[in-house]
Amino acid sequence: MSSVDHRPEPGPTLEPIVHLDVAERVALGKAARSAAPRSGHAEWTPSASRPDPGALLTAQEVTRVPELVGVRHERMLESAFTFYRGAAIVMASDLATTPDSGLRVQCCGDAHLANFGGFAAPDRTLVFDINDFDETNPGPFDWDVKRLAASFEIAARSREFSAKKARELVLHCVRTYRESMAEFAGFTNLDTWYARLDIDSLLARWSSEVSAEQVKRFEAMATKAQSKDSTKALTKLTHEVDGEFHITSDPPLVVPLDELAAQEGIETGPQELRAWLHDKFRGYRQSLAPDIQQLLDGYRLVDFARKVVGVGSVGTRCWIALLLGKDNDDPLFLQVKEAEQSVLEPYAGQGEHASHGQRVVDGQRLLQAASDILLGWVQTAGLDGDGVERDFYFRQLWDWKVSADLETITPETMKVYAQMCGWTLARGHARSGDRVAIAAYLGSGRVFDEAVADFSAAYADQNERDYEAVAASLRTAPGS
Repeated sequence: MSSVDHRPEPGPTLEPIVHLDVAERVALGKAARSAAPRSGHAEWTPSASRPDPGALLTAQEVTRVPELVGVRHERMLESAFTFYRGAAIVMASDLATTPDSGLRVQCCGDAHLANFGGFAAPDRTLVFDINDFDETNPGPFDWDVKRLAASFEIAARSREFSAKKARELVLHCVRTYRESMAEFAGFTNLDTWYARLDIDSLLARWSSEVSAEQVKRFEAMATKAQSKDSTKALTKLTHEVDGEFHITSDPPLVVPLDELAAQEGIETGPQELRAWLHDKFRGYRQSLAPDIQQLLDGYRLVDFARKVVGVGSVGTRCWIALLLGKDNDDPLFLQVKEAEQSVLEPYAGQGEHASHGQRVVDGQRLLQAASDILLGWVQTAGLDGDGVERDFYFRQLWDWKVSADLETITPETMKVYAQMCGWTLARGHARSGDRVAIAAYLGSGRVFDEAVADFSAAYADQNERDYEAVAASLRTAPGS
């Protein structure tokens, strides 16, 4: 009687994980100073071969919805600061020519100060974190730090703060990043993973640095944020017809799907459109954990619309979906955003993901202390009629979302905000990179802080020149 071999087939050979000890990781960080001296981060001089910013932005618009490109221009050209927010592709190109520490993390890719804010963690605690990950990609940690630091310089100028005050804000941000990274270097792996800024820890850490009145305003803002949810979105974004909710049309900013299909000349009936949407939601469902799939199954899809958001994202295909649970008082709004190539990829290298939607979702989970339970992705051919497969990611539209009012924020409060952003970015990098090596590279002195502050001032000047040049070009373009 012959024997049967029940041994499992050999799987793919995996590369072993190398675990350096703390001393080796410290040595790695200090050795990086030879390749990229910390003082060298002050450098910013545009090269003669620097790509034209307008050309970079125009090339980016080739894949965007044509009728929304004008909205993008309008939003970007409100000020030098809004231009900076929308010009991540320009800065990515520029950062690739600056000194590189070689110490890689999961970068946010667009870590300017307006991409931080408050939202509800799954345990229903209001937390402060990074909240935009369209450009997330592995890359040098210093690229994110410079993007964030320069945003404080530029925002301070837009508020007409003094040059001294602007530099102080940048230094507070970078110093907090450096000191927090040193703190995380001493944490255990789990303590680093669990670290987060919730309301209680935020107030305990920084309330003494602002007035009692400002603390009260913050607490009131945090309380108000808890009402910004799908129920409020139902009130603001829909109207009721014969007992059924419909997303209210407000073109070109909000256009329901059936209206958009008619506008595009797509001869598809309502039932076919609904079947198409349900098929796409099944694909998204597969990206969720089994327990969250069960949660999603309790909702029915009611309406779907294109909705313009942000500054840099304008023109990408972005949708909102209205779902209802047990009854009309149980709404869920999801945002469905197109995910394209990260602006960092041409310079920092492409990640391992075949789907940009999954790249965004995985990057967000790495960088955030607590992520939306409904975060997921899908790849699908849209309604554009060109048959192009596009990547999308899903998240809740409003889930206690709150942002700093950068138009009215005081210098005193902005100083605390700079520290909050610096701490948060360090925490994300500590989770995704070698926090011990990065802390060793940064050191305990102010060399890196001062260098990045110098860079931020120089780059703010560059941003103003780019803003004026692009604005002038658009004003003189045919059809403008």
